[in-house]
Amino acid sequence: MTTIGLSGQSPMLKDIKSKLNNKQERPNILIITVDNVGYGDFSVYNKQSTIITPNIEKLAEQGARLTNFYTAGATCTVSRACLLTGRIARRHQLVNQLGGLKGNYGIGLRQSEVIIPRMLETSDANYAKGAFGKWNVGFAPGSRPIDRGFDEYLGIASGNADHFTHVYAGKHDLHHNNEPINRHGEYSTDLFANAAMDFMEENTEKGKPWMVYLPFDAPHHPGDRNIDPDAENIWQAPDYAFKPYGVSPDTKDAKTRFNAVVTAIDMAIGRVMDKLEELGIADNTFVFFYSDNGAFYPYLDIQSNAPFKGAGVTLWEGGIRVPALAKWPGNIPEGSVVDTRLWSLDIYPTVAKLAGAQLPQDRFIDGENILPNLTGQNKYSPHATLFFEYKNFSALHWGDWKIIREGADEDWQLYNLKSDQAESQNKAAQEPKIVDKLAAAFQLKQEEIDSYLEIEDSFQKQN
Repeated sequence: MTTIGLSGQSPMLKDIKSKLNNKQERPNILIITVDNVGYGDFSVYNKQSTIITPNIEKLAEQGARLTNFYTAGATCTVSRACLLTGRIARRHQLVNQLGGLKGNYGIGLRQSEVIIPRMLETSDANYAKGAFGKWNVGFAPGSRPIDRGFDEYLGIASGNADHFTHVYAGKHDLHHNNEPINRHGEYSTDLFANAAMDFMEENTEKGKPWMVYLPFDAPHHPGDRNIDPDAENIWQAPDYAFKPYGVSPDTKDAKTRFNAVVTAIDMAIGRVMDKLEELGIADNTFVFFYSDNGAFYPYLDIQSNAPFKGAGVTLWEGGIRVPALAKWPGNIPEGSVVDTRLWSLDIYPTVAKLAGAQLPQDRFIDGENILPNLTGQNKYSPHATLFFEYKNFSALHWGDWKIIREGADEDWQLYNLKSDQAESQNKAAQEPKIVDKLAAAFQLKQEEIDSYLEIEDSFQKQN
């Protein structure tokens, strides 16, 4: 293990700082998300998992496995908006899932929000910026990826289109840049990964650093209204993904089909990692991978959030504590485990640090640069508390404790996550002072955000 000298900086940290001060050595940045894969679905977190994911296992071996990482949004739309802005949902104000054509093709995330590619424009390294996959934060003019700073986009505007036809509510939902396209029959996971690899290769050959946002829409299954009228709505996987399980693609077993969907993602990630090696840029690419939310169907024994309680679209640990991996050869120690409490808002300022970009000065960014945590230089969380809201749910983490309630008129429940990560023993009655302390912190955070929003617009108008 690297040791910290009297100067307070390890040789590794000094080397990282030297790299980040040299625009010629700015790393490529790859952010990969999967859609509603549970903590217990991956073998790197749950040895009982039956899902075959050798490339995810390899990614964990080559980098860091984060065991205490949270998504800041409890549903797909909110999770993506939080990642792209580095801001708590109450602050960026996209607090609910976008639904239907009206929602997905509306403004969605406020157009005044500065998302990652716009922030990267302040870097002197001239990053190429591509997005390939599920957008789900608004597709009106001014809200589309190309309108918001990405140089290239290929993906679906909505959240749960058919993986093979790319239809959402009777509309072709697949777009290249701002134009609708028809790639009927191509499996979305492969379509997005291939487009991302083409973008990486093209810009590497040009000698440009790049940032790629690769949000897979799988394994989230398509909504019933997005499936052809005569088709059965089952977990959709390509035929080749069933071979590792030795079963026919015609199998009706829901668990096997779900496993195949995740294995198809794993295979795509393996091809992306191989492309980095082929291009000779693997050592200079920062990779961050996580699930946007917890699994939706642990109760049906199809998915797993083990060892946590609850499911997606809740604020129980199973809904928001998600698998996450980070790799940056020579900087993030291989096979390391980061058990520091971090969350998806931290990706935004971390990308800014990697790219030498400036954070927006006219708004509050809730995330923090977590490179010191990922590289092993700092074991402490940059966050005193984590604050969550979604619909009727509210929650706050502080130290080993968490309060949660399922309605504003309900009493707070209290759990010690160090001794009870399954949230099975409500300690509210035994520890009323701790409940009061965390509840006061929750209320103060609400008030702070609301007060700041009243003046934030005036800051932005001055710039």
